[in-house]
Amino acid sequence: MIKETITKVLREQYVPSAEFYSQVIDSLQDYSIFTVDKELNVNSWNSGATNIFQYETEEIIGKPFETIFTEEDKKEGIPQKEIDLALKDGRSIDVRWHVCKDGTTFYADGLVFPLKNEEDEVTGYVKILRDITVRKASEDAIKKYSNELEELNTHKESVLAILSHDLRSPLAGIIQGADYLKSNFDTLEPALAKALLQELHNAAVNELDMLDYLVEWARIKYAAEAFVPAKIELVHYVNKIFESLKETAAINTIHLNNEIEENSSVFADEKMLLSILQNIVSNAIKHSHKGGQITLSAKQSEGMMIVEIKDTGSGMSKEIQAQLFSPQVKSLSKTVTENNGAGIGLLLVKGFLEKNGGHIWVESEVGKGSSFYFTLPINKPTVKTAVL
Repeated sequence: MIKETITKVLREQYVPSAEFYSQVIDSLQDYSIFTVDKELNVNSWNSGATNIFQYETEEIIGKPFETIFTEEDKKEGIPQKEIDLALKDGRSIDVRWHVCKDGTTFYADGLVFPLKNEEDEVTGYVKILRDITVRKASEDAIKKYSNELEELNTHKESVLAILSHDLRSPLAGIIQGADYLKSNFDTLEPALAKALLQELHNAAVNELDMLDYLVEWARIKYAAEAFVPAKIELVHYVNKIFESLKETAAINTIHLNNEIEENSSVFADEKMLLSILQNIVSNAIKHSHKGGQITLSAKQSEGMMIVEIKDTGSGMSKEIQAQLFSPQVKSLSKTVTENNGAGIGLLLVKGFLEKNGGHIWVESEVGKGSSFYFTLPINKPTVKTAVL
C-alpha cells in the first residue's frame, strides 16, 4: 500500500502530462507538427504549423491532409503515398514543395508516421516538417555556380581550339597563297593571278567574320554590354536583315520571303535579335543553291513565338546537326570547317537566345534543305515561385 502510494506520488510529480507535451510541441515555432485522423482530415495543429502555413487552427481543423500539397502532387497521389509508406515502413520521409494559405509555395523536409493506441491499432497520423527553402536556394545557387564554372571552362577550351585550329589553319593558307603569288607573279597568267587574289580576299573576309563571331561569343559570356530586352515587332527586324542581305542573296538569285504577320511581337534585346537573324539567314544564303528560297514564318505557342527560317539548300547530315550548337572542342572544330565558320555564329545565336529566355533547334536532310527554329517570349517573363 505504501509502495503504491509512493509510486502514484512520483508519477504525478515527475511523469509529464499530456498538457506538458502539448505545450512543448506548441513551442516549436520552426516546426509544423499536426495530426490527421484515419480519414486523413486534420485534427490537431501546432503554432509552428500556423507560422509556416498561415492557417489558424480553427481554419484548418477538419480539412483534408492534401490541402497543404501542390496540385501536381495531388494529381500524382503523393498525400496517399506518404500515408501508405508510413504504414508499411513505420515512417515516410519526404522532401518536396508545399502550399501555404495564400497560394505561395515553400520547400520542406518532412516526416509522416502512424499514431497507435495501446492495442497497437492505428488511430491517425502525425506529420512533422520544416521550411528549408532558404537552404535549397543556397544549394541551387551553388549548383548553378558550379555549372557556370564548368561551362566557362568548356568555353575556354573551345576558344583555345578556335585560336589553335580554326583561325590558324585559314591564316596559314592565306600566307602560303600570298607567298606563292609573290614568288610567281611575273610568270602567272593574269586570269590565274586574279583568281588567286579573289581566293585570298574571300579567305581573309571569312577569317575576319570568324574573329567577329568569337568576340561576340565572348561578349555573351562576360556580359561586357548591357542587356536591354523590350517589346519589339518581329516583322520589322526581319525586313532590316533582308534589306542588309539582299545584294548577297541576289548574286545567286536566292529569294527571301517574309511571311511573318504584322503585330507579331517578341520580348527580346534588339541587338541580340538582329544578330540572331543575321547569322541564321546569312548561313542559309551560303548553303542555298542558285534560285533557292529562304522563308521566314512565325507562330505563337504557350506564350512563346516560334520562328522558322526554312531554306531549300544543301541540308546537313545528322552528325553535323548534333554538333551545331555544342561548344565541345572536337565537334566545334569540325562544324566550323564543314560549314564555313557557321559553328561559331550558331554558338553566338544559341547564347543570345538563352539570354533572352529562348532556345534553338534544327531539322534538316541532306539535299533537301534545312529549317532552323528558335523561340522567344512574347511578353516580359513574370517571376514565379518555382515548384519541384
